[in-house]
Amino acid sequence: MVEKTREPSDQIAISQRIDQRMANPKRSKMQPTDWAIKGELFLNCSCTTFCPCVVSLGAHPPTEGHCHAWMGIAIDDGHFEGEDLSGLNVGLLVDIPGRMAEGNWKVAAYVDERSTQKAYDGLLKIFSGQAGGTTGLFTMLVSEIIGAEREKVDIIRDGTKRGIYIGRKIQGEIEMITGKNPDEPVVVSNSKYWMGSEIIAAQGTKSRVRDYGRVWDFGGKSAEICPIDWKGPRA
Repeated sequence: MVEKTREPSDQIAISQRIDQRMANPKRSKMQPTDWAIKGELFLNCSCTTFCPCVVSLGAHPPTEGHCHAWMGIAIDDGHFEGEDLSGLNVGLLVDIPGRMAEGNWKVAAYVDERSTQKAYDGLLKIFSGQAGGTTGLFTMLVSEIIGAEREKVDIIRDGTKRGIYIGRKIQGEIEMITGKNPDEPVVVSNSKYWMGSEIIAAQGTKSRVRDYGRVWDFGGKSAEICPIDWKGPRA
């Protein structure tokens, strides 16, 4: 049997690798940091109806018993310990075996190739939970970071549509679901959801993941868009 290897362009350079102490965030200690991110997070997951995690806060099981998802984060304004993060994009591959709140998440991160080394390292700390603050709960939920690499992460925000494109690894497109007023989307407001209090309901259109042994297609599945205003404990 021939063992398949990742192409050199897909491999993580040693200088870009996430610190080994972050390989299992559940055993890591948070390092409270001054950081902040404002922008938008959107995702597409394997649920067949609108994600039950939004209103159950992760207590209700996903419709398929597990949650497979990609996430796109567009940072409009932000910083990490004085390093500017504005204009950078991040993609996440997320594999959750059961209820979101029960943890055991496996996550891969794709950080904008335009990021400086400090921005790259900072974003990995933010999305592993090590920087504390809004994303600090990731230290309890994420059991394994299966990969972290610099990539060209293209994000498109066009009216009711959102898209993320990371080579052939993630090609995701979603569109807002309109309500009684066709000019306005369906919105869940005043939520205690960790991402943000306002969540726009959406649906996957053309959406697929092909990386880290995952072959997922989310066309027609649940999606959501959420304005984010996250910060660290020292912000």
